[in-house]
Amino acid sequence: MILFPNAKINIGLSVIRKRRDGYHDIETVMYPIGLCDVLEYIEEKNSNQDSKISITYSGNISFTGQDICMKAINLLEESHKVPALKIHLLKNIPAGAGLGGGSSDAAFLLNSLNKTFAFGLTSDQLEDLSVHIGSDCPFFIRNRPSFVTGKGDKLQDLPAMLKGYFLLLLYPGIPVNTKEAYSGVIPEDKSYNLRELILEPVDRWKYYIKNQFEDLVFRKYPIIAEIKKELYDMGAVFASMSGSGSTLYGIFRTRVKIPAKFSSYFTHLELLTR
Repeated sequence: MILFPNAKINIGLSVIRKRRDGYHDIETVMYPIGLCDVLEYIEEKNSNQDSKISITYSGNISFTGQDICMKAINLLEESHKVPALKIHLLKNIPAGAGLGGGSSDAAFLLNSLNKTFAFGLTSDQLEDLSVHIGSDCPFFIRNRPSFVTGKGDKLQDLPAMLKGYFLLLLYPGIPVNTKEAYSGVIPEDKSYNLRELILEPVDRWKYYIKNQFEDLVFRKYPIIAEIKKELYDMGAVFASMSGSGSTLYGIFRTRVKIPAKFSSYFTHLELLTR
């Protein structure tokens, strides 16, 4: 079985409050994009050991938490018999970049194993299960434009408002630790109606919609703030940092040429189709 776990961007992100369980309640819009990893698994029917799992990696593997797929399997095995598997993950989505690559890998694997081996879990059950793997995982079970609240486990479907726009990602190779980022941001126990603002015309988002982590990350890494300015100078109708950083993205009406100054960055340009 070959899977293509895709990345996401955040459109707006606010930390509402810190929860008693150590997580934070957030408010954001998550939007699936085409950049993806490649995840392949096969059942080893002649394995001498029950439920023997092996995972290998290639590509952009300079990241921590490489066991997130194993974490998904271990969680699934608490209630279901997972057969022996040989898994290989080709990483294209940079880690620590606010694009949700690891969460997507785990969610896609969880979803696929459920279907392949007929475990019978519903989408709601998969979402409830996946939140124990990572806060972004429930989104990738659904994998549709969503208004996301709670600790990432409450999702409302949204229309595909960016279909037909071009997306440019610029990742300067500066990983931002998610836990540290959350510990440094000051929760704002209020909503600014992101659920309604996201339905405004895209070229008006820049006046109302903001990622709360930008102030924190921009102070520590001024180069990231400069990238956002550059995206607007290039003609983006909206530009933002995704997640807790440090990828910046720009939304454009037409295809753009990536400036040579960004040749040392991870870059990705695509026409959004959903």
